[in-house]
Amino acid sequence: MSVFEKLRAKHGAVAPVRVTGDLPAWLVLGYREILDVVRTPSRFSHDSRIWNQLKEGRVPPDSPVLPVIGWRPDCLSADGEEHRRLRDAITESLGRFDRRGVRRHVTRFSNQLIDEFAPDGHAELLDQFAQQLPMIVLTQLLGMPEEYGPRMVEAATELVKGSEKAVSSNEYIRDVLGKLVTRKHSAPGPDLASWLISHPSQLSDDEILNHLWLVLIAANENTTSLMASTLRMVLTDERFRASLTGGHMTLPDAVEQVLWDEPPTIILPARWATGDTEIADLSIKAGDMLLLGLAAGNVDSEVRPDLSTPMHGNRSHLSFGGGPHECPGRDIARAIADTAIDTLLMRLPDLQLSVPESELRWRSSTWTRHLVSLPVKFDRRRPDSETASGISQQNPQTSLPHSVPEDSSLKETATATSTPAITERETGLSWWNSMKRWWRGR
Repeated sequence: MSVFEKLRAKHGAVAPVRVTGDLPAWLVLGYREILDVVRTPSRFSHDSRIWNQLKEGRVPPDSPVLPVIGWRPDCLSADGEEHRRLRDAITESLGRFDRRGVRRHVTRFSNQLIDEFAPDGHAELLDQFAQQLPMIVLTQLLGMPEEYGPRMVEAATELVKGSEKAVSSNEYIRDVLGKLVTRKHSAPGPDLASWLISHPSQLSDDEILNHLWLVLIAANENTTSLMASTLRMVLTDERFRASLTGGHMTLPDAVEQVLWDEPPTIILPARWATGDTEIADLSIKAGDMLLLGLAAGNVDSEVRPDLSTPMHGNRSHLSFGGGPHECPGRDIARAIADTAIDTLLMRLPDLQLSVPESELRWRSSTWTRHLVSLPVKFDRRRPDSETASGISQQNPQTSLPHSVPEDSSLKETATATSTPAITERETGLSWWNSMKRWWRGR
């Protein structure tokens, strides 16, 4: 954040920067300027094929930024009518999940994870909780076989870090998703892959694969980071935790505060100028790349003159982007994060850091800044098997819930009687055992 403020002090709302490979870009730091960019796709497109550096051959094919910002046949890379066609498919398919049902499953998976370390009296919450839970839920939402989960966590992490494994990790993820799409054509289920296949927008298999990629990578990375940052805030800020435990602030309020102060994506890639234009009195050339400094925009003094003022209930932050490309999975991310953390704090109310806050370490990439670890301690507790399996014992055949009638009074019944795509034995035993083997072997 200090780098952003130095850039803002020197250049104003938009600063010239360079990214991996010595590639030039404009970093947009102002809140209003970011909104201007995301709300005017006619001036600033999401289609990287117009990037002047790419057209001039200055971006090598193995550039680690390409898997993240390169063009793909998905709604993120499209504008206008094509964007609406693709966006409708993803938003309407995601909308078929019953949010209360998703929360019930987040609770169950959270309890399973907590049961693994509750008897120890200590844990590393990133490795053992925050990095595992979102991918557990997402693989189920997508309709993915459980055995791919552990490897997906690793591949997604390398991809977003932009490491030397980014390209090979991306190839692995796309291969797995391609096989998933092929399988769902002949064996559809109540899952995102199947609903995209059957959607009236008639997406091609390549379009379906790329939207599954988008949901998997963006939702996993952002939700993991959001969970970690919220937990750190609860554990290190006494006023924050006191407000939470005293009832002055709900956990969803806490999540929104973190989204203002520590957005999961600190720099959002990217937009490209469709023609010569201006922003913040700067001349932007056609094909120039603009990066959106969400973290900087969220603390812009024009909209937050006093950063100590709580932002409870205020969802006008930039953490999910904005305009026609605003994150379509934002509500699912919120549901996973606040439900999982609520479950953790209820099970382990005496949770506290096991190291001084000053010893916490971070890792950064072009786009993100994440905690490396979050070690905690608490009183030892026996696994709460009744809590962990309560949902499955009530209905051992419940899968992640799919579309239900609009009448809310019918939602519980419709969800409980759904035909499962994944049985309890698969989610509770096979998937879980493979997760434990992988993490212990790591």
